[in-house]
Amino acid sequence: MGKRIVIVGAGAVGGYTGAHMAQAGEDVTFVDAWPENVAEIKKNGLRITHHQGPEPFSARPRALHLTEAQQLAKEAPVDIAFICTKSYDTQWAALLIRQYLAPGGYVVSLQNCMNEAAIAEIVGWGKVLGCIASNISVGLIEPGHVHRGGIRGVDRGHTVYRTGEVHGRITERAQEVYRLVSHADSAKVTDNLWGERWSKLVTNSMANGVSACTGLSGAQMAQNEAIRRFQARLGGEAIRIGQALGYKLEEINHLPPEVIARAGEGDAESIARYDDRVLTQRRGSAEQRPSMGQDMAKGRRTEIEFLNGFVVREGERVGLAARANERLVDLVKKVERGELKQDPSHITELRLN
Repeated sequence: MGKRIVIVGAGAVGGYTGAHMAQAGEDVTFVDAWPENVAEIKKNGLRITHHQGPEPFSARPRALHLTEAQQLAKEAPVDIAFICTKSYDTQWAALLIRQYLAPGGYVVSLQNCMNEAAIAEIVGWGKVLGCIASNISVGLIEPGHVHRGGIRGVDRGHTVYRTGEVHGRITERAQEVYRLVSHADSAKVTDNLWGERWSKLVTNSMANGVSACTGLSGAQMAQNEAIRRFQARLGGEAIRIGQALGYKLEEINHLPPEVIARAGEGDAESIARYDDRVLTQRRGSAEQRPSMGQDMAKGRRTEIEFLNGFVVREGERVGLAARANERLVDLVKKVERGELKQDPSHITELRLN
């Protein structure tokens, strides 16, 4: 008998990944907070489309609204729970699913940011794994419809899903998560979860908040030199802090971390190499925005405090300032509160010493 899988959060990443699992015949149940999304999945399935890649399909996973999650108590316990909510919803999602876990069940954080510790506070470290979705570029564009604006990893030599144990050992359950997410795209098991996590955090810190406060897509940001310079500084600060924390950083956007760090610090050779990568990478849809840019467009709360804000707080722990990240947090919060409108000038006219 296959594993019983529950995915808490049928949004962009959770919906895309879970739909592929369901399409492959896995036993998948979604639990989601958006009534219209749940209703559409129940009625017509979860539709998956691509800007470039496979033909559209509609998977038919089971879907429950939060108010219906109690039904899980009457069923066989859950073997694997994926938490795919926004970071600010991590604790309640872990509390929700904890009571339905099998004795050997475990929880996988398939989210942005670094939420394994928050989950472990609720279910215990022994029941936590992490899974990074690297450069996946997906969006929940309407109820029951996830669209992938970026190019699939298998089509561009990029490993999207990186799953691992918090202790770094390769285990059967890490292999099982790898098998499940492989239904959706390229994947691997990693013995360096924390390095992978911080490297993804660097990637997110460079793009998400900038899109949120400017309104620009990834392609539009890449074409603006002032914005590229600011993004390199954001990434450079995060890289130096990650190094000070002792993380073994992985490649970031297919560049060695040191190249981005030095570009952010003004090294001309590194800037040229960084620019070449940013300007020539294959992006997919020119309109695709990072997740925080999508959240801002929908009027949703952003994850800025869990991305760039987290970088700032971790920098304080090791005595390293992250002034660009700190300034970006302030800008995004002001746009989020309606004190500022989205505008590229927030970045292009920003002056930092």
